[in-house]
Amino acid sequence: MAQHRIFGTAFADIYPHYVTKAERKGRTREEVHEVITWLTGYDEPGLSAVLEQKVTMEAFFADAPELNPNAALITGSICGYKVQEIEDPLMRQIRYLDKLVDELARGKKMSSILRGSE
Repeated sequence: MAQHRIFGTAFADIYPHYVTKAERKGRTREEVHEVITWLTGYDEPGLSAVLEQKVTMEAFFADAPELNPNAALITGSICGYKVQEIEDPLMRQIRYLDKLVDELARGKKMSSILRGSE
Protein backbone atom coordinates (compact mmCIF):
# COMPACT_ATOMS: atom_id res chain seq x y z
CA MET A 1 0.00 0.00 0.00
CA ALA A 2 1.42 3.39 -0.98
CA GLN A 3 1.95 5.97 1.71
CA HIS A 4 0.20 9.30 1.50
CA ARG A 5 2.57 11.97 0.24
CA ILE A 6 1.93 14.23 3.24
CA PHE A 7 3.86 11.72 5.37
CA GLY A 8 7.06 12.66 3.51
CA THR A 9 6.33 16.39 3.47
CA ALA A 10 8.49 18.49 5.77
CA PHE A 11 6.68 19.83 8.82
CA ALA A 12 8.48 23.13 8.12
CA ASP A 13 6.61 23.35 4.79
CA ILE A 14 3.20 22.95 6.45
CA TYR A 15 3.82 24.95 9.63
CA PRO A 16 3.64 28.41 7.94
CA HIS A 17 0.17 27.53 6.64
CA TYR A 18 -1.00 26.77 10.19
CA VAL A 19 0.34 30.12 11.42
CA THR A 20 -1.10 32.06 8.47
CA LYS A 21 -4.52 30.47 8.92
CA ALA A 22 -4.57 31.41 12.60
CA GLU A 23 -3.18 34.93 12.14
CA ARG A 24 -5.67 35.70 9.36
CA LYS A 25 -8.40 35.15 11.93
CA GLY A 26 -6.79 37.26 14.66
CA ARG A 27 -5.01 34.49 16.54
CA THR A 28 -1.26 34.38 17.22
CA ARG A 29 1.78 32.28 16.40
CA GLU A 30 2.11 31.65 20.15
CA GLU A 31 -1.38 30.14 20.24
CA VAL A 32 -0.46 27.85 17.33
CA HIS A 33 2.63 26.80 19.32
CA GLU A 34 0.45 26.15 22.37
CA VAL A 35 -1.78 23.84 20.33
CA ILE A 36 1.23 22.02 18.85
CA THR A 37 2.80 21.66 22.30
CA TRP A 38 -0.44 20.32 23.77
CA LEU A 39 -0.77 17.68 21.06
CA THR A 40 2.86 16.62 20.67
CA GLY A 41 4.79 17.64 23.77
CA TYR A 42 7.34 19.66 21.78
CA ASP A 43 8.64 22.67 23.72
CA GLU A 44 9.84 25.87 22.01
CA PRO A 45 13.45 24.67 21.49
CA GLY A 46 12.20 21.30 20.23
CA LEU A 47 9.75 22.91 17.84
CA SER A 48 12.45 25.26 16.56
CA ALA A 49 14.75 22.28 16.00
CA VAL A 50 12.23 20.29 13.94
CA LEU A 51 11.48 23.37 11.84
CA GLU A 52 15.18 23.99 11.25
CA GLN A 53 15.94 20.34 10.47
CA LYS A 54 12.96 20.10 8.09
CA VAL A 55 11.85 16.74 9.49
CA THR A 56 9.02 14.97 7.70
CA MET A 57 5.51 14.87 9.12
CA GLU A 58 6.07 11.18 9.80
CA ALA A 59 9.23 11.89 11.82
CA PHE A 60 7.61 14.89 13.51
CA PHE A 61 4.93 12.69 15.06
CA ALA A 62 7.15 9.59 15.51
CA ASP A 63 9.69 11.64 17.48
CA ALA A 64 7.15 13.71 19.41
CA PRO A 65 8.16 13.85 23.08
CA GLU A 66 4.69 12.92 24.35
CA LEU A 67 1.52 12.63 22.31
CA ASN A 68 -1.33 13.88 24.44
CA PRO A 69 -3.58 11.01 25.56
CA ASN A 70 -6.56 13.40 25.39
CA ALA A 71 -6.08 13.71 21.63
CA ALA A 72 -8.61 10.89 21.29
CA LEU A 73 -11.21 13.40 22.52
CA ILE A 74 -10.81 15.38 19.27
CA THR A 75 -13.79 14.68 17.04
CA GLY A 76 -15.44 16.26 14.06
CA SER A 77 -14.67 16.71 10.39
CA ILE A 78 -11.60 18.13 8.75
CA CYS A 79 -10.88 18.00 5.02
CA GLY A 80 -14.08 16.00 4.56
CA TYR A 81 -13.07 13.23 6.98
CA LYS A 82 -14.26 12.54 10.49
CA VAL A 83 -11.00 12.50 12.46
CA GLN A 84 -12.23 9.86 14.88
CA GLU A 85 -12.87 7.46 11.95
CA ILE A 86 -9.43 7.74 10.29
CA GLU A 87 -7.80 4.32 10.57
CA ASP A 88 -4.15 5.17 9.84
CA PRO A 89 -2.65 6.39 13.15
CA LEU A 90 -0.24 8.85 11.51
CA MET A 91 -2.92 10.36 9.28
CA ARG A 92 -5.20 10.65 12.33
CA GLN A 93 -2.48 12.55 14.25
CA ILE A 94 -1.93 14.89 11.30
CA ARG A 95 -5.67 15.54 11.06
CA TYR A 96 -5.84 16.10 14.82
CA LEU A 97 -3.36 18.94 14.40
CA ASP A 98 -5.30 20.27 11.39
CA LYS A 99 -8.50 20.19 13.45
CA LEU A 100 -6.93 22.00 16.42
CA VAL A 101 -5.57 24.78 14.20
CA ASP A 102 -8.94 25.00 12.44
CA GLU A 103 -10.74 25.40 15.77
CA LEU A 104 -8.21 28.05 16.81
CA ALA A 105 -8.81 29.97 13.58
CA ARG A 106 -12.58 29.70 14.05
CA GLY A 107 -12.27 31.55 17.34
CA LYS A 108 -12.91 28.77 19.83
CA LYS A 109 -11.65 29.30 23.35
CA MET A 110 -8.30 27.68 24.09
CA SER A 111 -9.88 25.83 27.03
CA SER A 112 -12.25 23.99 24.67
CA ILE A 113 -9.59 23.40 21.99
CA LEU A 114 -7.19 21.76 24.45
CA ARG A 115 -9.44 18.93 25.56
CA GLY A 116 -9.07 17.76 29.12
CA SER A 117 -6.94 20.77 30.11
CA GLU A 118 -8.50 22.80 32.84
